[in-house]
Amino acid sequence: MHIAYFPALMSPDSSPKLNEYVIDFFEKTPPMSTFTFGFFISALQLYKNTNITTFSQPIIQMWTLKDDENQLEETYIKIVTIYNKIKHYFGTHIPLSKIDVVCIPDLPLARPVDNWGLLLFGKRDLLRKGLYDITHELIYQWLGSWVTPNWWNDAHLNKAIASFLASDIVLEMDGGVEFNGKYPMTTLYSLYYEFSKRYPHSRITGMKQETISHKTELVLRMLNFTLSKKSFQIGIRNFILEYQYKTFCGDDFWESLNSQSLKDGTLKPHLNVGVIVNTWFAYHRLPVVKVLRDYTEKTAILQQKVYLRERPHDVPEQEKMLWWIPILLNRQDGLNFSSGCPYLWMENKKQINIQNMPEKDQFIIINYEEIAPFPVNYDNKNWKMLSDFLQTDNGRKQIPPYTRAKLLHDAWNLAFAGDLSFSAALNMTLFIKYERNHIVWNPVFTFIDQIGRHIDESEVHAKFESYVIFLLAPFYEELDEEVSIEDNWKTDIRTLTKRFLCLAGYKPCINESEQIFEIWQNTTNPNHEYPEASHYLCPIFKWGSLEKWQFGLERVMQFPKSRKLSERTHLLKALAGCPTQPEKIERLLKITILEDHSNFTDNDKFLILTSLTSGSSHYSLLNFVSTNWMTLRQKFKNKTNLWDHLIGSATGFFLTQKGYNMVYKLIEERAGEFDSAQHIVEKSLRNIKEETKWSEENIPVIEKWLDHLLANI
Repeated sequence: MHIAYFPALMSPDSSPKLNEYVIDFFEKTPPMSTFTFGFFISALQLYKNTNITTFSQPIIQMWTLKDDENQLEETYIKIVTIYNKIKHYFGTHIPLSKIDVVCIPDLPLARPVDNWGLLLFGKRDLLRKGLYDITHELIYQWLGSWVTPNWWNDAHLNKAIASFLASDIVLEMDGGVEFNGKYPMTTLYSLYYEFSKRYPHSRITGMKQETISHKTELVLRMLNFTLSKKSFQIGIRNFILEYQYKTFCGDDFWESLNSQSLKDGTLKPHLNVGVIVNTWFAYHRLPVVKVLRDYTEKTAILQQKVYLRERPHDVPEQEKMLWWIPILLNRQDGLNFSSGCPYLWMENKKQINIQNMPEKDQFIIINYEEIAPFPVNYDNKNWKMLSDFLQTDNGRKQIPPYTRAKLLHDAWNLAFAGDLSFSAALNMTLFIKYERNHIVWNPVFTFIDQIGRHIDESEVHAKFESYVIFLLAPFYEELDEEVSIEDNWKTDIRTLTKRFLCLAGYKPCINESEQIFEIWQNTTNPNHEYPEASHYLCPIFKWGSLEKWQFGLERVMQFPKSRKLSERTHLLKALAGCPTQPEKIERLLKITILEDHSNFTDNDKFLILTSLTSGSSHYSLLNFVSTNWMTLRQKFKNKTNLWDHLIGSATGFFLTQKGYNMVYKLIEERAGEFDSAQHIVEKSLRNIKEETKWSEENIPVIEKWLDHLLANI
């Protein structure tokens, strides 16, 4: 059996033969890029089903192993349904007589193979629940094959269009159940973190291309709102009609959207889509907009600048970076979250003034629903009104989940960046005690984790753990026991809530963890057992006795080869990253690093050192390095990667003056002995200086806020 895009004009029986070969002749293809050409030869069977829906054009065929045919009916119906949805969106079929979808067992590829009229899926991928993957691949039949990027520099745009439209169509089909409420937040938040670093992408080309594609996808989402969904869709339809059987560059696509939006009046005549998007692609950065209201005059000043979260904020030429930013505004006296029409555009200007703001006791919200990819800062009074409103049942009902999540996420990230007081950011978390929507909860755990790491070395950490219990315990106690069939979001939230409560020392969780751990200890052969709920390990290794921790270490050292290696990795990470007692860390380092125990590989050592950088364990690590300097230097003289990682882990994660002094002392005492790690320790010292400044400015504010909260609950 062979598959090409078009039927053979002659069958094998009537085809001419050349020695032992059969020559097949196929219909002439439409004009197409060689990049989209493909063929497939195999002994797979054509899937046949009497309920198959036929099209006038094209016919969709599936090929698989004969034994797998009975598994494909639901998948076939899904493919047909998705095809019809895409066809309806684009307003046209693809000009092929058939589409062959091939189901291949154990296809060793990271993603499906899409050629024009021929899609190759691994069996597991094709049968997987959900709609996104198949939708994404089918969209390439129109945009990618029928209409093709002119060169690789526009491939990221093609990918972004396919990704955005796939997400949009899936949301329309089933509400995006498979996204678990995380679209577009997961992508957006990762971009906020990456583009706010001093050095985005860490100079990694693959990551750079991926983030460019993600940012383009979010810009497309922004245009889908701000130009209107109708204008956006018609613009894409016009684009396909104009560039069918042709190649395109990015400007061609943006001009199609621009022309239709001007025609529909959804874009003002002096604006241009190409000009707008080019400012979003000109820099590997994102903007932040600050809103300063004059409550007497009912006006506001809007200022834009580069969003920088990672310190120091010394990015070259940042003053020259400006964006065309859609200002979507909601006001308390007329809340309406259904419109994506901008109040105005911030037209490549650093500052603008806006009029007709609401009364002084009414808040405003800009960039609601994360319509455009930028965070927003407000003056303290507006933040306070938002916090108070969200702590009421009526307030949480009136502001939709994505906007509630955005307000929370923006507040604490702006505080980390030094652009907002932590007291204002922490006030924005108070409504979480009453929040029950998983979309809003998604950023909460990142917030708890990041603040916890920053204050772990200080005395305020115990107060912060009490605050975590205050926020999380009510929700956790309301969650029912886990059942075999439930929504994914509920399982995820329960697991995360339990994990953070356990780490904060929540007594019911600690007791439950101890009971499960003791069952493991008392099994006949603990090496062949493993706690079913592995998140119970960390609280035991953190709060439990040295004997319990030693039991876990012995399980790693005696780990049987028949068990999953991932279980050993998880156990080792917990043994290294969870304890706070120095004696546990010292024992682990002595066995694995100094004694070079045969049970631990160099990869294990990398994992242990990385795990020790969280929390206050790096104090123990630095003391270990200082005490055993000569032995360690000799041991790793021919293992520069491990030596560099050891020095980086031991010196690079302090946040206080005390840590700075310890690292500085080591540098002075061991001057000239750092070898390949010299640049690493110098960078560590610079970073600690910045983090120390952050700690001195913010930890007293956090402690004062926590003292006030805990005194009144």
